[in-house]
Amino acid sequence: MAGIDESRAFVALRIAVLTVSDTRALADDKSGSILAERIAQAGHVLADRAIVQDDVETIRAKARQWIADSGVDVVITTGGTGFTGRDVTPEAIEPLFEKRMEGFSTLFLMVSHQKIGTSAIQTRATAGVAGATYIFCLPGSPGACKDAWDAILVHQLDYRYRPCNFVEIMPRLDEHLRRGKAKGGAA
Repeated sequence: MAGIDESRAFVALRIAVLTVSDTRALADDKSGSILAERIAQAGHVLADRAIVQDDVETIRAKARQWIADSGVDVVITTGGTGFTGRDVTPEAIEPLFEKRMEGFSTLFLMVSHQKIGTSAIQTRATAGVAGATYIFCLPGSPGACKDAWDAILVHQLDYRYRPCNFVEIMPRLDEHLRRGKAKGGAA
């Protein structure tokens, strides 16, 4: 049965939030604020928060900065996952993935469908791992951010969640980078 195992200690993660928008500032960034509040309520640390314009290179540069930062475990972006010409977050972030998390997109679509019906098809939410950092790209609507956090991320980013969660495998995310060539393997 899925749920919290109280015998396990909570592990606070350092989570950075990136809002992708041509029109928002911190004062009116509802989605970024919702994520920051939920991160703190869950017991995690808001490692950083930023707003960048809908531009592939700008988004990618900020993501790379946080991926390289040992003080950031998780990056959550909000905005830029739709179909308009300026929606470029997946194009910016997905090339950075070493491993794509197909299940996140599917589960997010299922959660969204329960809330907004067939309108859920309009999202290109995506997730993956880059440089031992989890990255989740959410739509820019406050409702979508609430749904993704409350139904998926709050559980998978909690070490106590059973039967499994993302936190417990974090120490092994970069094992392919640390592991040398296999003995007897091609040079």
